[in-house]
Amino acid sequence: MLFRNKKYRYKEVIFSMQKIAVIGGLGTLAGGDLFFKLLKNKQVLKNQSNFHFGFEQKPYTQMDLPLYQEKDIKSRKFYTYSICKNFEAKNFTKILIPCFASHSFINELQKEISIPIVNLYEALKNFVKKRFPKGSRIGILSSDYVKDLKITKEYFQDYTLIYPENQNLLMESIYSKLGIKNGYLEGIALENIYSSCVNLIENGCDFVIPLITEISLIADQIRKRGIQILDVNQIYADYALQNESLEPLKPFKLGILGGVGPAATVDFMNKVIQNTPAYKDQEHIKMIVEQNPQIPDRTAHLIHKDTDPTISMFSTCKRLEVEGADAIAIPCNTAHAFVDSIQPHLNIPIINMITETAKYILESWGENVNVGLLATTGTIQTNVYTNEFYKFKLNAIVPDHEHQEFVMESIYGAQGVKAGFTEGLCKENLLKAIDYLIKKDVEVIVLGCTELPLMFKNYKEYKYKQAIIIDPTEILAKKIVQLSKSEGNT
Repeated sequence: MLFRNKKYRYKEVIFSMQKIAVIGGLGTLAGGDLFFKLLKNKQVLKNQSNFHFGFEQKPYTQMDLPLYQEKDIKSRKFYTYSICKNFEAKNFTKILIPCFASHSFINELQKEISIPIVNLYEALKNFVKKRFPKGSRIGILSSDYVKDLKITKEYFQDYTLIYPENQNLLMESIYSKLGIKNGYLEGIALENIYSSCVNLIENGCDFVIPLITEISLIADQIRKRGIQILDVNQIYADYALQNESLEPLKPFKLGILGGVGPAATVDFMNKVIQNTPAYKDQEHIKMIVEQNPQIPDRTAHLIHKDTDPTISMFSTCKRLEVEGADAIAIPCNTAHAFVDSIQPHLNIPIINMITETAKYILESWGENVNVGLLATTGTIQTNVYTNEFYKFKLNAIVPDHEHQEFVMESIYGAQGVKAGFTEGLCKENLLKAIDYLIKKDVEVIVLGCTELPLMFKNYKEYKYKQAIIIDPTEILAKKIVQLSKSEGNT
């Protein structure tokens, strides 16, 4: 199956269409310049049907002001995040941000955005590395804010960075009423920037990198005067078009279809946390939960043809998908009777708890093992477990009618686990069913209703007489942790 989610897309098919978005407004003219340079790229002009470009610029109070305070950067964070989410909703494949200051928080953004943000610093580093030897002296034109950041030194640590002697003159050329940000591309602004470049070359610089994207608008004029200055917007545009397989750094996010039942959802989340090898908060798995107890009862529909829960479950899954989940877990065994009908309409996978349980039993006990199943009557009647066990050559054994009634009472009874009880009559009824299965020579017993493990707290595998009782939600939790590690989350 092909999933369009960031972790699964392109695994089987490479799409030729590139949907590239540009965030405008962080410097009005720079955004427009970058967009134009994307459009006039030779690769694009030759294959125009393979490219879809988007540009969005909203009113932004800081767009033409110099950055002086942290609150200015915070306003940029909110602005760029909001527009990134708009592009994400429209299924763009990559986002460009023509603003060096905004790249100081690109990793913060990327963690919350499911499509890749093309790194402007990475584009420049790639260009410089190919054309200039290590140790070259680079002249840097930047705003006061960017000059004070460590990010430039980190990306160009193999080079010597030199700044102009008169930084105030440079800032005035960019931000004053007659500055480049206000559309004055000739006159005093141009002359002052050219003067800054001359100062850098006289101080032994081999070339100049402007870390102010508006300077790209006058880069050609400066080059004509003999200064080797890079057009950062052109480099950024070319880099974005040449790198089709960019992958975002966004960490793995688990979506949980919760509320089926509510306590089992919390129990499952706790098991994910307990099974995650984390030493600090940030190493745990991101989880988004829709706790929706109003989803119609799965067993009532399967047995009595009450309200079908399919649409409610599908709607919840789609909301988790929209919120950027990479995979979905459903801590409800009976709900898995509906997974096969829902999965084809999703772009992210539902990790099938029943399949994972069958795999675990096969790996631990081998084929032809006798497996006892404790589950709702709806789960048993749909054969979601027994069919899966058959695929893995496992022998499924279920309680007879009398003992199945004990199981149902332990789950749905007035003193059942769904009513909040974990000791007393509910557990006594369940043990009656377990004793029955043990008499049938079962070796493994599956707690095939996610509330049942609540009666066996703080255990991984519970030994009862000669049988081992296993918990599918524990198995699912371990699978999720394994999946997150393979995706580079932990």
